[in-house]
Amino acid sequence: MKVGKLGQRVLNYFFQGLIFIVPLSVTIYVLVKTFLYVDGLLRDYVSQWLGFYTTGLGILVMLVGLTIIGFLGSTIVFKPLLVVFDRLVSKAPLVKIIYTSVKDLLSAFVGQKKKFSEPVLVKESRNSDMEKIGFITAHDLTKLGIPESKVAVYLPYSYNVSGMLIIVPVENVKHLDSNSTDVMKFVISAGVTQI
Repeated sequence: MKVGKLGQRVLNYFFQGLIFIVPLSVTIYVLVKTFLYVDGLLRDYVSQWLGFYTTGLGILVMLVGLTIIGFLGSTIVFKPLLVVFDRLVSKAPLVKIIYTSVKDLLSAFVGQKKKFSEPVLVKESRNSDMEKIGFITAHDLTKLGIPESKVAVYLPYSYNVSGMLIIVPVENVKHLDSNSTDVMKFVISAGVTQI
């Protein structure tokens, strides 16, 4: 009988170890693989430009380059050039769709016009008691021919980087008094992460 309890205890310790190690290992693995992949992409360019190369130099050059471009883009001299470039690209038929979609998606997460800042509970229909957690991404949809009484709500999927956009009546949306980052983590973790 004591051996059974000891075995159960050892098994519990094993699973506890998995809970500690697996998320950390997967996170480190993904970060290292991403780092090496991006660094490898930049290796040839950086070595030709500087005449030498060491691991991590590509990432460093990329980070410094992006920071300089961000700084220049916010100055009085380059800001008008970016606006003109933006207008030109936005008029090109196929490029417009890709460029504006990627730009808007990035801006939603890291730009000044963050979109996932309004967490809500959504009833897809009045007769249902089932609710989903989402984020209001647009209040005015009249340009699409949708009445003002409806809003756009993004519903992220759990354990995924995708989601779906639904249009619902305003009365089916209840604002959550919670930090939007915590709510996003809660949804993506399928409710496992505690808020």
